Amino acid sequence: MAIEVRDLSAWYRETQALKEVSLSFESNSVTALIGPSGCGKSTFVRCLNRMHEEAPGARLNGKVLVNGTDIYGRSMRARDVRQQIGMIFQRPNPHPLWSVFDNVAVGPRLNGLSRGSRLRELVELSLQHAGLWEEVKDRLGAPARRLSGGQQQRLCIARAIANHPQVLLMDEPCSALDPIATFQIEELIRQLKRDYIVVLVTHNIEQAGRVSDRTAFLLSGRLIEEGPTSELFSRPQKSETDAYLSGRFG
Repeated sequence: MAIEVRDLSAWYRETQALKEVSLSFESNSVTALIGPSGCGKSTFVRCLNRMHEEAPGARLNGKVLVNGTDIYGRSMRARDVRQQIGMIFQRPNPHPLWSVFDNVAVGPRLNGLSRGSRLRELVELSLQHAGLWEEVKDRLGAPARRLSGGQQQRLCIARAIANHPQVLLMDEPCSALDPIATFQIEELIRQLKRDYIVVLVTHNIEQAGRVSDRTAFLLSGRLIEEGPTSELFSRPQKSETDAYLSGRFG
């Protein structure tokens, strides 16, 4: 499994948010996207599962290839793309009135993946992979709003996993969480890379250093530098990267 982005440019009406970004992602890895606010990180990940096109006046140029297939090709439906490329947002967004079970089961039901006992097994497995099963197994019928913020974020991860994706996009998934919940999500990210490509947007440089295998630095919509996280952090090749990592701007 691989994702290759070629010369991706994106706009919101007349404002250009991305400028000819080329980047690739491999299986069983975590890639962190870092950069100051407004640099294009969130726009980039939204282009990877066709959410960018939902914004008014949005358009793009370039290609996003998943195993060689362009996800913006005429034969590709956005719904199918999003089943394969899941998304977790900054703030947990489960349906607050739905039960824990129904929040995880909604995707498989819509996509016809599982029914009956197989659906129950899939929900349990997804919650296990999200590190939440032991905490909720006795309250699957309870509304999601009764869970803590960290539990709700892991519930959203379980919801994405239940669709059998190949890629998980995480747009600052810890920004609304306390330190303990953040630690749990970071531990979960390390485990998830065994089965998925994980693309992590983070404003926290230390977090990128803790959980990512590779890091890409964006500035003003352009990819400035990317490489193995340990190398990029210790020996950045571009002056802009060095300035950002050392805190001289950002």
